[in-house]
Amino acid sequence: MSEAEEKLSAVEGIKSESNYLRGNIAEELVDGNPNLGKDTIQLIKFHGSYEQDDRDRRKEAKEKKIAGGKYYSYMIRIAMPGGLISSPQLLAQLDLCDEVGNSTLRVTTRQGLQLHGVLKGNLKKVIRRINEVGLTTIAACGDVRRNVMCSPAPYKNNPVYDQLQAMADKVADETMPRTTAYHELWLTDENGEKTLAAGGAPKDDEPLYGATYLPRKFKMGVALPGDNSADVYSQDIGMLGIVEQTSEGDTVVGYNFVVGGGFGVTPSAAKTFARVATPLGYVPADKVVDVVKAVMKVQRDYGNRSDRKRARMKYLIHDWGMDKFKQKVEEYLGDAIEDSRPMVVNGHDDGMGWREQGDGLWFYGLNIENGRIKDEGDYRLKSALREICTTLAPPMRMTPHQGVIFCDIKPEDKERLESILKSHGVPLTDEFTTVRRWSMACPALPLCGLAVTESERVLPSMMDDLESELDTLGLSDARFTTRMTGCPNGCARPYNSDIGLVGKTKGKYTLFLGGRVEGDRLNWIYKDLVPEEDVVSTLKPVLEHYKQGRNDGESFGDYCDRIGKDDLLAACDA
Repeated sequence: MSEAEEKLSAVEGIKSESNYLRGNIAEELVDGNPNLGKDTIQLIKFHGSYEQDDRDRRKEAKEKKIAGGKYYSYMIRIAMPGGLISSPQLLAQLDLCDEVGNSTLRVTTRQGLQLHGVLKGNLKKVIRRINEVGLTTIAACGDVRRNVMCSPAPYKNNPVYDQLQAMADKVADETMPRTTAYHELWLTDENGEKTLAAGGAPKDDEPLYGATYLPRKFKMGVALPGDNSADVYSQDIGMLGIVEQTSEGDTVVGYNFVVGGGFGVTPSAAKTFARVATPLGYVPADKVVDVVKAVMKVQRDYGNRSDRKRARMKYLIHDWGMDKFKQKVEEYLGDAIEDSRPMVVNGHDDGMGWREQGDGLWFYGLNIENGRIKDEGDYRLKSALREICTTLAPPMRMTPHQGVIFCDIKPEDKERLESILKSHGVPLTDEFTTVRRWSMACPALPLCGLAVTESERVLPSMMDDLESELDTLGLSDARFTTRMTGCPNGCARPYNSDIGLVGKTKGKYTLFLGGRVEGDRLNWIYKDLVPEEDVVSTLKPVLEHYKQGRNDGESFGDYCDRIGKDDLLAACDA
């Protein structure tokens, strides 16, 4: 190794000295300060929490000489493979957001849930309460595998979707961190007595992760070639189910693995870039966990631990090339990996609206704009969910596009479900325009420390203007993804969408075009530093050219990709 490679990043030192993620967390939780120390800020991520402050109130905090100089709070993220959650579990989170949060809950772009605005003194109570209803926050953040995504549609007449979910659950369980630090810190009472199952005696051992865990976050998703709603090409490992007809009906016999996706970028560092995953090979269903672990171990042992900007697995694959990477995975696996099976990615089922499950029951997908669950004025989604969970008590699935699917609805309860939503001022899915339905934004300001500008708070008004332009052009039914983030970190996956808007500086965005709904292609920069108020007017001539020049059935992203940046700029700036 060179000297540069041997010099580990500061975070690696924090992990190494943390005693398997314990560090000084226990002491700092009760030290009376409103915030945590810089080392503990890094460690608490592994337990499912980020320290934040209200950036809208920084001036006020300074003027009032608030302790710590800022209004500190914590985001707590719940990991739910495939987005599965029961009515009692959701009710418990709604209670928490009212009792100790900022009164809102948020569906994440990875099918989890986030509580915002939790004060440090309430962290232990909140995480214990989450665990008491059978959920967890461990590995929702940090340098470990994040929440495992899965195509969420609960079709019962086709066993394939249940098989996908079972695989997501299995992968999540087999790659869970094993340290008991989480139980010791959060699931004990004031005297240190365990109040929930704590997994036996403390285990200072991580057979998969090792003492320093992974070099960076690690994301996985499970989907189908005909339903890539889990956006597997954006993941470190994406698994696309290969379905064959067997004596038991349709069966996922194995998965085509794609590896090395990742969207975080630092614009000032040319060494960073967005990347969609590339094929690794075909893996029989009974070997999936073994291959997942082999890939993770290669990243664990060879990923960049000196430069966190280049620590994701996409850079290891870029630097090595796929041939070398695959050979190393096979070495760890102790077996060869087959070539990928023939496959075309050709669909994305968002699960919205009414659908027959196939077992005599129905499911209903409700679009939640930017995932925010709240009561605000006449719009009272939070109260509607309380009533639905209390009276109908359906199991639910959060979707990768920040919606919710209510499962197992009896035919006679369909009208009742709609009535509850309507009476609380919640628009039904068919009341959303196509462009708004397929849009999403990250939270950004005021709480995200990485945000350089707005996202969630400005996208709805931008959608108003875009809806008007599409209606004028006769393109209201055109289906394309619009995704916005307040920084280049890419949490809302803007780099493979038809239209991507990435915050570059205050009030200005990099505008990307040329991705597509199916998610298997990167978009490209169309224009940089576009002011917020000019985004729709900048898109208008592109949409006009799309209407005039598209081929039959051609999507907006496919059209932009076919025409290319230079010709599109020449045509639209003429």
